[in-house]
Amino acid sequence: MGITGLHHAAYRCKDAKETVEFYSKYLDLDFNIAVAENRVPSTGEYSPHIHIFLQMADGGFVAFFELPEDKGNMLDKDTPAWVQHLALKVPDAETQQAYRERLEAGGVEVIGPTDHGICQSIYFFDPSGHRLELAIDTTTAEMGEKLREAAPKTLDIWSRTKKAPDVDPMHDSAHG
Repeated sequence: MGITGLHHAAYRCKDAKETVEFYSKYLDLDFNIAVAENRVPSTGEYSPHIHIFLQMADGGFVAFFELPEDKGNMLDKDTPAWVQHLALKVPDAETQQAYRERLEAGGVEVIGPTDHGICQSIYFFDPSGHRLELAIDTTTAEMGEKLREAAPKTLDIWSRTKKAPDVDPMHDSAHG
């Protein structure tokens, strides 16, 4: 494979300064790049914006655009709020709990932890309304292999029925 990791995922924000303060204060991301332009480099169109980058421990970035003259929606209003989210990995339950306490002390409502089998997660929203997840990866090598084996069949059943398979792939990879 040629892809080596995530450079950045970019989202729109209401206010760049407020966004930097939130991600720095509550999630320890390192704000280290800000590019302000009046024209979009790839298209040349006029659209004043600032593009901010907050770095994670692995070197990847979460990035945001503030677009003061664009009147579009911040989020897709026709998609449930729980669907559009950014999941960030944390190493363990103690770290996850420390973030939860910090967020709640700052008045941020936190949901969870929720056990998904492959990860245990807490959820909350940033000041622009983006849903965030802090996830502990709980997938074992054996679980990963079972899920990999079941994935094509699960997708095939979903594509035909638009319903979840009757059998959990973690307990029977030959569901049908």
